[in-house]
Amino acid sequence: MKHSSIELNDLSDEILLIIFTKLEKHHILHSFVGVNQRLTKIAHDSIFTSHLTLFEHVSHTSISRLSDSILDRFCSQILPAISYKINWLNIEVSSIERILLPRNYPNLFGLGIYNIESDDDIRFLKENIFMQRFKNQISSLVIKSVDKNDTFKKVNTHLFAYILNTLSHLRYFKFDSLLFYDQRMAFVYTPPSMFSSTLLQLHVKVDSFTDCLYLLDDRFDQLRTFYVDVQYGFVRPGLKINQNKLHNLRCFSLYCFSTMHSYDRTIIPLLQRMSNLEQLHLYLLINKQARFVDGNDIKMNITDYMPQLNKLHLNICSSILLNDQIYLPSLEDIQHSFEHFPDIQISSCINYFSEEGKGHCHIYSYPFTIRIYPNIANNFPGGLFTCVSEISLFDEHPFEHEFFVRISQSFSLLKQLTIQNGKPQCGKSKNTRKNLLIIQYPHLQSLRFVTTHDDYIEQFLIDTRTYLPSNVTLSIDYKSLRRVTHKFTRKATRLNCGKMRFICLEKIRHLPKNFKNYFFEICMCRP
Repeated sequence: MKHSSIELNDLSDEILLIIFTKLEKHHILHSFVGVNQRLTKIAHDSIFTSHLTLFEHVSHTSISRLSDSILDRFCSQILPAISYKINWLNIEVSSIERILLPRNYPNLFGLGIYNIESDDDIRFLKENIFMQRFKNQISSLVIKSVDKNDTFKKVNTHLFAYILNTLSHLRYFKFDSLLFYDQRMAFVYTPPSMFSSTLLQLHVKVDSFTDCLYLLDDRFDQLRTFYVDVQYGFVRPGLKINQNKLHNLRCFSLYCFSTMHSYDRTIIPLLQRMSNLEQLHLYLLINKQARFVDGNDIKMNITDYMPQLNKLHLNICSSILLNDQIYLPSLEDIQHSFEHFPDIQISSCINYFSEEGKGHCHIYSYPFTIRIYPNIANNFPGGLFTCVSEISLFDEHPFEHEFFVRISQSFSLLKQLTIQNGKPQCGKSKNTRKNLLIIQYPHLQSLRFVTTHDDYIEQFLIDTRTYLPSNVTLSIDYKSLRRVTHKFTRKATRLNCGKMRFICLEKIRHLPKNFKNYFFEICMCRP
């Protein structure tokens, strides 16, 4: 039987379109434009040209510019022929002058600028002529920064203000970062003057809740959607809080998973200003309340002030001091308080810790949609949390092996784990460990022990109990580590430790002779 071969040009246009949609758009343009008239026509289709990204994704948190040869071909041959078809363009900051300035983009309304990592980049964006050139054209803008090697930590808030004051038709603005913890706006001490009468949707990360209030202080009077990620929950003392209604706001999302102490004084008054809100997303960590935040509180203080609300998503952890509490609500009480919200699925978890003198209550809508799940105790109900990458465990009762099995099954994409528990595991569990399932955390990157009993250190370092991936960063008290590893000679802990990066924050006078060879990498960060 003779072999037959089919070349790319033998396929129909419909099949070629199906194949091409599986590839990166800039790869299609670079590979097929100019090959022949038919392939060039297909590559010029609006599917591949209307929304174009001109950089390479190295990972979810890293990008790189196109090579000089590829960029040369785009600038000299490809872009001149398709510039009028481009509606949205994502580019790396160092490529702006070569891509944007030499030609016109008459239908360009959306722009994404990535890899801002230095003050020079910020000055370039403020001083370069392209911002003035497109100020009446760009209606959607995304700014993505990245912190590399600690070279760029302080965000230039004046760039943020400059963009809002310059782009006269801006409706959508996202000032963000490629990493979770980078790039925070800070307006508290030297607030820049800024105003926009066109901005409808804003996504931003800010340093404190004061900065969030600043952005809602009548400077964006047409704003309809506001997504804000707050790093610190404090409010500047003596701050005069605006009481004006936010009549145009329809969607509000507040994320603040650092401790907030002023829920009644700041959060509730802010939300009560949003009388026409239709969607509300609250992700909060609230401390030292007189009461837990439950369904009754949400209804009486928040949703009763929002008659148009049709979508509510909650993830709120609140704590109370036990000293003066006469009545302590049960889990059933918390669940019952949400009978006012029959259209949303609410899960809750409640714990009382007598030694700590606190009670903790966690209420959340399901499905769970954020990356952090804090303060998990033994009564954690389980479930599947595919969005979560960071958790912390705390209890005043022992964590047994079965608990860690449940954790690994519930958080399959876990990257950061913090454990705090001073109580030893029970003797029965210790005696049957030979028959226990080896737990795996295939994506773990950071393991942190805080005031932790040696049993939990052994739970993770002994390879017959837990299998760890390579390059996990370990943060732990040196004396505890020395004790568990038998002065860094224990065979049972050598395999897992040999794959770990140990961060030593203590001053150690005499290092054991096996210490330096026991880990994959050691970082001595002496005070």
